[in-house]
Amino acid sequence: MRLSEESGSLLILTRSDRANNVENDPERNIVDPLFRVSGTVKHDPATRAWLDDLPDDLRTIARHWFDVIHDCGDDVLEVLHDGHATACITDAAFAYVNVFKAHVNVGFFRGAALEDPAGLLQGTGKTMRHVKLRPGEPVQELALRTLIQSAYRDMKGCLSGQ
Repeated sequence: MRLSEESGSLLILTRSDRANNVENDPERNIVDPLFRVSGTVKHDPATRAWLDDLPDDLRTIARHWFDVIHDCGDDVLEVLHDGHATACITDAAFAYVNVFKAHVNVGFFRGAALEDPAGLLQGTGKTMRHVKLRPGEPVQELALRTLIQSAYRDMKGCLSGQ
């Protein structure tokens, strides 16, 4: 996406712009609207080791939901980014699982764009949202699975439009 200084209008960053390495070029006022990470692979050993090293009650939650995210499609790749398990399509991150002292977050990089009829999403940032899961508390499983699938489809749509 490109922001024109004169008019403040947004222009789409094209595939040829990407091929010519002009994304995130501050001199041309180009900003890629997607969060991109390097090093994504189908099964990342560092991500799996991170999941294995969590406390039992949080590991069960984190591993389950990261597996649900990873199973969205054959094109889902993963990477351990900023200390948490991140799921991508190619290099474009769409969801993550992060673990804290007493809860697990299932997060979405474009969560603000997702419909959330069950009201699960938390956060007030420009684009990201998360669902907080605590051991021993009920989970609205269908609603969370729907959010995960929606985030995956949203990212597929973003990538196909570029």
